Amino acid sequence: MGYLVERIGKKIIAGLDELGRITSLLQQIIVQGLKKPFNTKHFVQQMVKIGVDTLPIVSLMSIFVGMVLGYLAYLQFKIVGLEMYTGSLVAASLTMELGPVLTAIIVSGRIGSSTAAEIGTMKVTEQIDALRTMATDPIKYLAVPRFYAALIMLPILTVFADIIGMFGGYMIGVWKFGIRHQIYIQKSIDFLDPIDIINGLVKTIIFGGLMITISCYKGFTASGGAEGVGQATTSAVVLSIMTVLVSDYLLTMILY
Repeated sequence: MGYLVERIGKKIIAGLDELGRITSLLQQIIVQGLKKPFNTKHFVQQMVKIGVDTLPIVSLMSIFVGMVLGYLAYLQFKIVGLEMYTGSLVAASLTMELGPVLTAIIVSGRIGSSTAAEIGTMKVTEQIDALRTMATDPIKYLAVPRFYAALIMLPILTVFADIIGMFGGYMIGVWKFGIRHQIYIQKSIDFLDPIDIINGLVKTIIFGGLMITISCYKGFTASGGAEGVGQATTSAVVLSIMTVLVSDYLLTMILY
């Protein structure tokens, strides 16, 4: 029993220590981002990678999520004769919760893994040490452009996800089940509060910053060759997704 308690205690201490290191890295990224010069070229490349290159998979995810929401909402509302409110549920669900969270999870899987793998490979092949010998701060060169690109592109991706998802719900509600176009649109607008959209976008900004910080941290602390890079990549994705889910709960309690 004592051995089990000791192991649990060590895990908790290790987790708190890692949380402190991630927080310290986040602080360094923000501070370095305020210093000149800013690597504009790398920043734009990361915006394209995070935003443009991720848009197809986000769009595919969003339209099917919207269609599933529309289908299930219609079936439930039809029982009580309120099928005209199908669009309201789809719009509210996407803007308040599903759009921000699912977009962040997709980006965590795609961008978080590549970030941890790229930086981790540079770490184990001593390229990061080479940057330091050339008087280049690895955090400013590698982490800062990714961080600020994520802060900008996550909300933009979420807007696309919300719109495409609502179109998916429209396809089911209007084209399949025959809800009148005007009624579907009007009910969606009536129950869509602008503050819900804003709160959803605020969530994505925080999700993006946390996800990139965790992925960069895992890359910077990778060791042990190819196996270590693989472990860092896996850990970055899992921890990023868990952080998105936990922070989503906390932000929901704060914002709503």
